[in-house]
Amino acid sequence: MTFREKIAWLSLVALGVAYVPYFAVVASGMHDLAPMPNFPLLVLLAAVSALRLAILGGGWLLLRNRAPEDARVPPDERDTAIAQRAMASAYYVLTAGMILVGCIMPFTEGAWKIVNSAIFMLVIAETVQHAVVAVSYRRQA
Repeated sequence: MTFREKIAWLSLVALGVAYVPYFAVVASGMHDLAPMPNFPLLVLLAAVSALRLAILGGGWLLLRNRAPEDARVPPDERDTAIAQRAMASAYYVLTAGMILVGCIMPFTEGAWKIVNSAIFMLVIAETVQHAVVAVSYRRQA
């Protein structure tokens, strides 16, 4: 497994560990009616974002220390093609989500639902990007 594939899997795990609990709290509906700014929800978002960064940073250091020569390998044509395909896929997901959040939801939903939907679409787009990278390396392995 290449270093870039390991980082993609690490990123997927970090996204899942951090944002699944956040969206479980959001889905409970307790925060939809709170007036802006809803500081408890903002603190929760900051905490899960910090958790994600800690998982990514710690995992990256661990993977880099276990195989420093693998981490230093510059990307080749295959790595570049995989990254471009992953970014293109994530871009389409993000664009569709932002059209929904920015063009349709303001007429039908409240402020916190729009904010959390935008965050959700960002997380989904990142998940798509890292999943495409991981699956692409698995298919070619």
